[in-house]
Amino acid sequence: MAILEPPRNSTWHSQSVEQVLLDLQSQQNGLSEKDVIQRQLQYGPNRLRPPQQRSAWKRFFLQFHNVLIYVLLAAAMVTAVLGQWVDTAVVIGVVVINALIGFIQEGKAEKALSAIRRMLSLNAMVLRDGKRMQIPAEDLVPGDIVLLQPGDKVPADLRLFNVKNLRIEEAALTGESVPVEKAVTPVPEQASIGDRFCMAYSSTLVVYGQGAGIVVATSDRTEIGRISVLLEHVDTIETPLLRQLAVFGRWLSGVIMVLAIAMLVYGMLLGHYRLDVMLLAAVSIAVAAIPEGLPAIMTITLAVSVQMMAKRHTIIRRLPAVEALGAVTVICTDKTGTLTRNEMTVRQIIMADYRLEISGAGYAPVGGFSLNGQEISVAEFPEIHDLFRVGLLCNDAQLHEREGQWVIEGDPTEGALLTLAMKARLNTLSEHVRLPRIDVIPFASEHRFMASLHRDKAGQGYIFLKGAPEEVLAICTQERCRSGDRPSSHHYWLSQMQAAAASGQRILAIAVKSAEEGQVKLTFDHVRSGFTILGLVGIIDPPREEAIEAVQKCRSAGINVKMITGDHIATALAIGMQLGIGDGRAALHGVDLERMDEEQLRATVLHTDIFARSSPEHKLRLVQALQANGEIVAMTGDGVNDAPALKRADIGVAMGKKGTEVAKEASEMVITDDNFATITHAVEEGRTVYDNIRKTIVYIMPTSCGEAGMLVIAILLGMATLPITPVQILWVNMVTAVTLSLSLAFERAESDIMQRPPHRSNEPILSRFMLWRIAFVSLLLTGGVLGLFLWEQAQGSGIEVCRTVAVNALVMGEIWYLFNCRYLLASALSYKGLMGNLYALFAIVLLIMIQLLFTYNPLMQHLFGTAAIDAAAWSKIVALGVMLFLVVEIEKYWIRRYYVV
Repeated sequence: MAILEPPRNSTWHSQSVEQVLLDLQSQQNGLSEKDVIQRQLQYGPNRLRPPQQRSAWKRFFLQFHNVLIYVLLAAAMVTAVLGQWVDTAVVIGVVVINALIGFIQEGKAEKALSAIRRMLSLNAMVLRDGKRMQIPAEDLVPGDIVLLQPGDKVPADLRLFNVKNLRIEEAALTGESVPVEKAVTPVPEQASIGDRFCMAYSSTLVVYGQGAGIVVATSDRTEIGRISVLLEHVDTIETPLLRQLAVFGRWLSGVIMVLAIAMLVYGMLLGHYRLDVMLLAAVSIAVAAIPEGLPAIMTITLAVSVQMMAKRHTIIRRLPAVEALGAVTVICTDKTGTLTRNEMTVRQIIMADYRLEISGAGYAPVGGFSLNGQEISVAEFPEIHDLFRVGLLCNDAQLHEREGQWVIEGDPTEGALLTLAMKARLNTLSEHVRLPRIDVIPFASEHRFMASLHRDKAGQGYIFLKGAPEEVLAICTQERCRSGDRPSSHHYWLSQMQAAAASGQRILAIAVKSAEEGQVKLTFDHVRSGFTILGLVGIIDPPREEAIEAVQKCRSAGINVKMITGDHIATALAIGMQLGIGDGRAALHGVDLERMDEEQLRATVLHTDIFARSSPEHKLRLVQALQANGEIVAMTGDGVNDAPALKRADIGVAMGKKGTEVAKEASEMVITDDNFATITHAVEEGRTVYDNIRKTIVYIMPTSCGEAGMLVIAILLGMATLPITPVQILWVNMVTAVTLSLSLAFERAESDIMQRPPHRSNEPILSRFMLWRIAFVSLLLTGGVLGLFLWEQAQGSGIEVCRTVAVNALVMGEIWYLFNCRYLLASALSYKGLMGNLYALFAIVLLIMIQLLFTYNPLMQHLFGTAAIDAAAWSKIVALGVMLFLVVEIEKYWIRRYYVV
């Protein structure tokens, strides 16, 4: 039987339970076995379909899909036809090594979908034919009745029809840090996911209470499945470096081919060279002009930076992501767990006649109290101790220290009250012994408070109460103040409550009442009136202290920070103000975003920094809108809801500790300490990498151009022999790449690197200044090396000696030019400029030893056609290098003085 497409309905949350049961042809005692079998055939298993993956062979052969590689392979074919087997082997070896490096380092973004599949629940408790049974979650079908209890992972999308104090943690899906209280009443059709209180979504976690719901979506049709589909269809963006290198490669290949063909035609028609000679000369020009070591050097440069970043709590999953960080112009960040701690914290206590601010963040009981900006000891305020005591005892959460970290078991809001009591130096154990609990009314969404009955050793009983301010104030007749109890001022408390709520805080009211003599039971009749309000408690998921500084550093570096969260708009605005994001007034709600077309959204993202109640599609659209405006976008996040935007962004940054596996696999970078501040270090490293790559290009290209220039001039002059052979060219390029060029990867960041704006994504990798420097040094190298070659010829030296002098002159010129390139504009005529990079000094010593072997070892002489040279030749070679260094330093001084680059 063919699997039929099930009916799609994205508005289950706006329909009554009766209508949902009718649409799904189900009932509250569950489906029959016959119905289940039929629907399993119709809908298929409740699991996400796996993505299509490229084979390893395909990924390997794609590494050769590069125009520069095509030119090198063509050159290898020509040398093979001419019987130059050493040249052929060296060229092919370089190509294969580059391909292997790219294959090994390639990112595997398809793991994101596998990570989502691992998030699905393994088992589910269901009602079928009126019987409770546990089944594999993949056997669920639409219309099944699922029972939920604390600790369960929701196995499919459910329309709830029965709840008892049910609270579900949805942070991974919505970004909201507080567990959501569930209900059965329908909500408006346009409600965002975080406001669909009658729904329970697949992969979210039940933290409190019980519930039952009808399965309305399974497999790819769930919210989590929809994110999986989004991920599968989101294209991974190439980094600016890859785009620029692709353009650079095409441009360079075109120039090389035109030059080689032009010289071939010229040599045969006007220079009267034989065809085999000119073919070898054309190959020599192509091999000389191609910087074949550049891809490997850039890969190594990026890999070195990856190791450095790992020491600073950053794991890079794709090498180009390092450089992309340096070009980032906008960081789109989730709020919960990224900018904030995802740990609820009491920040404010409002009493009848004063207000206290509480320092410290998270569940660690570290912090103090201040009044009007002055630190105080709560021992001087005895009237407030009952508030701490009620928060501690009218509480079902537990707070523990594990491996140096404070963690809670239970509701995060109740955990915040435990931390508050411990900051006030209340002893948890002794308070429970002194005032043991006799009875309790648990918190429920119907009455929105929790009450507990306690009795001390003297027999005096108390009823402690905490809950929503509106509910608690309605039953309070007195208020606690410094002078004692007095009639409650409802107007005062309402105004304070509204002000605190407007600042994004979650408000709890705390009250107390004396129990009846001998009372041992607590009923709703006991909590209808007669309470004394002790105060209001303002709770918030606070921003990380280091994140505040990090946001400012990003701004000083020319990077705009935007907050995209699934949380409420008031909370987002309040956190944004504390972090320095936005103006505290302007924010865009997800519903408003949905009404915008692409053009309107592109205009809106330019001046809006806070986006609240955002869904996965919203985050993805925002990233795309920013990219359409020419921005280079980094997206930080930790939840499943962040994964599509993380994959689409120019660079996705996931949190390592609290981040889901889905977020990590969709990202290019993972911050292992969950510290937003770490991203500023990553940006600095990214900019350093970009600087070092530019220095490497400016360093390598003059050698290639100089080698090609010598060959072109030799052909134009009608010289009978070339001043350097193809295999000697490859030797120079290879030994300088693995020594001198590689040392530039270890250059440290220049002092002003975080005060510069990001480099433009559309600017070519070769600026006008870099083109000038490459041309200038190429001419110096070409003229100097060719001059030494002709000098040796004029002295009657053999062709092997002349070529050996030319090769060593090229290498010596590169040695001295390396010092110039450590600073593109600043002077290298200082101790730091000459001795500041130990890797460079080691590379120079190593290269000199290699060149001595190249010159004097018999085997090397046989392979590369070299010969021994005398001390006089070496003196001219060294003099050429020193002269090149000094001329370039003069050029740098001239540019610094008369031009701004």
